[in-house]
Amino acid sequence: MSSKRLTAVAGDVQIGGDSPIVVQTMCNTHTYDVEETVTQCIRMRDAGARLIRITVPGLNEIPHLQAIRDRLREAGVSTPLVADIHFSSETAIAAARIVEKVRINPGNFHKDHQQAREQFLRFLDVCKEYGTAVRVGLNHGSLGAYITDLYGNTPLAMAKAAMEWLQMCIDQDFFNVVVSLKASNTLVMVEAYRLLEKMMEEKGYVFPVHVGVTEAGNGDSGRIKSCVGISTVLSEGIGDTIRVSLTEDPVHEIPVAAYLADRYRQKVFSSLTAVSIEGRKAIATYAAPSRERLLLDLSCDFGKRLLDRELDEVSFQGTYQDDNGCPVSIDKAFSDYLSDELLQACRRRFYRPEYIACPGCGRTMYNLQEAFEAVKARTAHLGNVVIAVMGCIVNGPGEMADADWGYVGEGNRKVTIYKGKEPVLRHVPETEAVDRLVELIEADRR
Repeated sequence: MSSKRLTAVAGDVQIGGDSPIVVQTMCNTHTYDVEETVTQCIRMRDAGARLIRITVPGLNEIPHLQAIRDRLREAGVSTPLVADIHFSSETAIAAARIVEKVRINPGNFHKDHQQAREQFLRFLDVCKEYGTAVRVGLNHGSLGAYITDLYGNTPLAMAKAAMEWLQMCIDQDFFNVVVSLKASNTLVMVEAYRLLEKMMEEKGYVFPVHVGVTEAGNGDSGRIKSCVGISTVLSEGIGDTIRVSLTEDPVHEIPVAAYLADRYRQKVFSSLTAVSIEGRKAIATYAAPSRERLLLDLSCDFGKRLLDRELDEVSFQGTYQDDNGCPVSIDKAFSDYLSDELLQACRRRFYRPEYIACPGCGRTMYNLQEAFEAVKARTAHLGNVVIAVMGCIVNGPGEMADADWGYVGEGNRKVTIYKGKEPVLRHVPETEAVDRLVELIEADRR
């Protein structure tokens, strides 16, 4: 049986089919701050974002969402907006009447699975009426007991859960849908997307796919980890729209995502000039136009091969250009650093703590970027530990599924510290929270 490859439309943007990969990002402003959010949206549009997501925590934010959309359209900004909804079907229904696309995890609409299904059908009816696109977005660690009781917290569970909601869309003759299965663990993320693609092909309907590594962190590690995961699935023909989630100014995400989109349309090519294989080790030579381009190229060139265990080691040589256009040699120390970061991103070897950090959004009630840097600085000496720094208690605890320890913002300058999935300290003042986290990790190791 041949599969029908579907497309989705959000405003004037087509997702899927023969359309170019759509680059998107998400505001980290508070939605109630209309002025700041509009300003950030314009910066994102100017940087190349073709879809912009805005968090909508509840019905109180619906008037602000309407005001943001009105202000942008008055300013001549036609970029489609995506409302990001957690838990509240009523908020999702209200947002579907305003913006071009709504992102939901339908399983979180209600603790009772049958009631969640009923509310999802109500939501689809409104989306049909208003021509609103939908992203069914499931994340590792926030699947809900209904599916994890059957399949565990696994890539298979993620794909099975997505297929249930997609089947409901098929039954309702509603196909303006994009689907995503995101994880901070690149192995989990890649396996989930592979399983989902196979299941959709077997069903006969292949929906457009949104691809991303969630809570990737920042700096070099965030870029390498994102490129490893996203490039692996794009190289297999999976993926129609992408977001690179960095704990930075969201505008910084867009050039990385644009590079990935261009690379897999063959509009940009790797700066790799030579590679030799010795057993299961690759020795790669680059002539990169910049340091960042080197990071992106090597992540895409070797990430999939390391994830799939075709290789065990990679070393690097050659040059990259500095900001003045002068060549800089890749010495042994830098080669070792790049190899360590790449192997860590591929979950092959851990040379430092593994950090999971969300990019922040309108639900974040503290300086997430500052807190993340403080946690990294104080815990860099610790090995073989996974530490999550999350912006809020709405989806933070669920989405740090792989973490040994979690630092989660409560709001009001307070933090909850988790050991695994259990909170061990609540209402810790921000000024003390990093100290308490380090004390708990070190005490646990004695």
